[in-house]
Amino acid sequence: MQANEFDGNAAFAGGGFMPFQATQTAPDRPSSSSKNSDARCLTPVTVKQLKDLSKVGESGISIDGVDVNNIVLVGIISKIDNAVSDCTFRVDDGTGWVECTKWIHEHVDSVEVDVLSVGMYVRVYGQFKSIQSRRSIHTFSIRPITDFNEIAHHFLECIYVHLYNTKLRLRMTSATDGMTAQPQVANSYSGNHIMGYSYQTNSTSQIRGISSMVLQYLRRPACLASEMGVSSDIVARELNVSVDKVRKTLDFLASEGVVYTTTDDHYKFTDA
Repeated sequence: MQANEFDGNAAFAGGGFMPFQATQTAPDRPSSSSKNSDARCLTPVTVKQLKDLSKVGESGISIDGVDVNNIVLVGIISKIDNAVSDCTFRVDDGTGWVECTKWIHEHVDSVEVDVLSVGMYVRVYGQFKSIQSRRSIHTFSIRPITDFNEIAHHFLECIYVHLYNTKLRLRMTSATDGMTAQPQVANSYSGNHIMGYSYQTNSTSQIRGISSMVLQYLRRPACLASEMGVSSDIVARELNVSVDKVRKTLDFLASEGVVYTTTDDHYKFTDA
């Protein structure tokens, strides 16, 4: 099945800013731990950013001078090919299209792909790979979009992360005048820093206090091995914390890219 390609020119005509053309390379970072920290982030991207990559390795990619492993993409499905062991679908976000593959290992995978259809907007979580010159996203989660504000929000996130990594990061690095301290990659989780802005409220203090407990629980081998992830009810019961606080914490961690949702109210650690 195939639908008309998404008309990005028409959708975004008349102004606005899209993550653009060339990427800039940040100075070499002296510490490999800094690179590993960056690569653990869940980075919002556009198809154009992926198409502009000159080289794609097995262990990850580099966008705007930042090592990237896990990515999130938002777009419309324009083609679907179902097979017994996998589902291959094409996602078009207005800047281009890319093939995505979701391997079907368990029943929950079948349920996830069965709801997909041509013309549906989706949020795709995965890793960008190149196998025998064929580039595609190896998908570990797909979620249909029902609130179309998510589309605009995703592009704003892409713009923010791009500007941070190509401008603010470079200015901060330059300001250290050769010191080893490096600014953190945008959209990464560090305490109560959200999207580059630091603030403190009673609510964020409570979330921050529980987040380490939640992350430690989600890193347990049994949780990492589960394809579906763990529900907030189970996390709350195991940690003896109220379900409301756990859900707020998980929502916060998901917004920071540290965890992601697999099905309704089920979460997995991003590095799993």
